[in-house]
Amino acid sequence: MLETIAQITNSTNDLMQEFDIITHNVANVSTTGYKRISNAFSKSLEQLEAKATNSAENFSLSSVIDFSQGNVVETGRPLDFALHGKGFFVLETPNGPLYSRNGIFYTNQNGQIVNSSGMIVAGQNGPITISSDISLSEINVSADGNISARGSAIGKLKIVNFKDNENKLIPVGMNCYKISENIEPADVENIIVKQGYQEASNVKIIEELVDMIMVCRLYEANMKIVSSQGDTSSSIISVAMG
Repeated sequence: MLETIAQITNSTNDLMQEFDIITHNVANVSTTGYKRISNAFSKSLEQLEAKATNSAENFSLSSVIDFSQGNVVETGRPLDFALHGKGFFVLETPNGPLYSRNGIFYTNQNGQIVNSSGMIVAGQNGPITISSDISLSEINVSADGNISARGSAIGKLKIVNFKDNENKLIPVGMNCYKISENIEPADVENIIVKQGYQEASNVKIIEELVDMIMVCRLYEANMKIVSSQGDTSSSIISVAMG
């Protein structure tokens, strides 16, 4: 058991990286649609406790994104859309599409639906444009993403799924992801679009703070070991020098 714990805690660089991951999660606890980064050290320690073994093992310290559903919070705003289920909004950029769970949208000067950064929200048949004579309060969005006003269809949100390839999505900032060369988006299934709602971050602040305390303790223990080894080396040198 002790050998395995020492194996996990032997790198201060890994601990510092883990601390950065946790603080990033905490900083985004209020970010709409944010998906937490899974903490490698905390999961390794959970495995240790569950197995209660003295045998040494190699643990993967790579981090993955947790795409589990966040709570859906009502806002009443007509262009706030929350996704319930597996799927992503598609955002058009000059460098190709990006994917996001953040459904806080606006209209630009051309009446096109965009996100807060001005990226065009993709529709099934191109950008979704709302006529200037239609007020936002008249917009209705059905559970399958169809947008209408005054009984007339306007367009349908393009929502895609990556199924088992979600873990291959690459974060690019602004709560967006891009795809790697090896995957393609698939048709979405069993997803519900909720108008007037936002999907909250799936960060659980208490769990992150517990992980932060654990990492700080491991770092402190590691530093004590390094210090102790330094003191021992100094003593040996002193004896050798007479």
